[in-house]
Amino acid sequence: MLSIGRITVTSPLVLAPLAGVSDLPFRLINRSFGCGLAFTEMISASSLGYKSKNTLKMLSTVIEDSPLGVQILGGNPEIIKRALEIISEYVFDIIDFNAACPVNKVVSRGAGAGLLRDPVRLQGLLNVIVKNSGVPVTVKIRSGWDEASVNAVEVALRAQDAGVSGLFIHGRTRTQGYSGMVDYNIIRQVKESLKIPIIASGDALTPTLVRKMFDETGCDGVAVARGALGNPWIFRETAEYLKSGTVPCSPDVYEITRTMKNHLALNIEFHGERKGVMLFRKFFAWYARGMAVKELKGRAFRAVTGDDMLRLIDELQTLPSALDGCLMCGE
Repeated sequence: MLSIGRITVTSPLVLAPLAGVSDLPFRLINRSFGCGLAFTEMISASSLGYKSKNTLKMLSTVIEDSPLGVQILGGNPEIIKRALEIISEYVFDIIDFNAACPVNKVVSRGAGAGLLRDPVRLQGLLNVIVKNSGVPVTVKIRSGWDEASVNAVEVALRAQDAGVSGLFIHGRTRTQGYSGMVDYNIIRQVKESLKIPIIASGDALTPTLVRKMFDETGCDGVAVARGALGNPWIFRETAEYLKSGTVPCSPDVYEITRTMKNHLALNIEFHGERKGVMLFRKFFAWYARGMAVKELKGRAFRAVTGDDMLRLIDELQTLPSALDGCLMCGE
């Protein structure tokens, strides 16, 4: 179990926010395979202030999509307060503040991972968020800005002092981005220094790597990001592995295509047919990883109707590479 403030979930596995990915259909598909706590994709506090239609749609949810956190990004306390006022009109269980995004256009504005270079300023922003939020607040950080300034422990202690209820930490520096080795040791140091729950992230791509994160760091939870792309089964498989020590067989092609069809239907219902199909194109490629489907992927990225995409999904079942059985045990 994982508890953040007054929120308790039965699984220590969290679906991390992914920009351009973590919409309502994506979250619902992952929840159907055991994901408990999930987050919206990162939302700019400034964009929320303008109440643009696209930004507000990112806050959409349903009863089944719970508990749910919303992740915000920003660097101006007044703009952040305005964003929190807007969010308060919706039902969310957690507010997460992003101090980890490594994208240049974000850090150049003094937001995201740029805040790691000014822990005092970050603490001040977290004070504002905690004071103006009616739900538990968490923060996501990285190990530091670069190898010469690995300051995650200081940043984490300041965040705890600001009153956050939990802390997410990616075990890489901003300059690493998503490359290089995850620093399990710094995550363990943060865990040993704080009293609040620590949710670790970085290379949580398979059940064995998730287990390694728990074993190496002592963290309270693990955030799954890239590992869930086209692979919602990671939640079910990891839960079984943590319980029994045995990694279950991967889903066969029939379960994969059935899940793809469910995801496509949710996309079309939520976004409309044209946009829903367009947004599903990348998911087709992710779901079909490991299959010899280069030609099908090309056609998928040209599909414009739901029927077009459904026919391509059905074709996956006829590919020789799709009938090889479990990739892990060969059965």
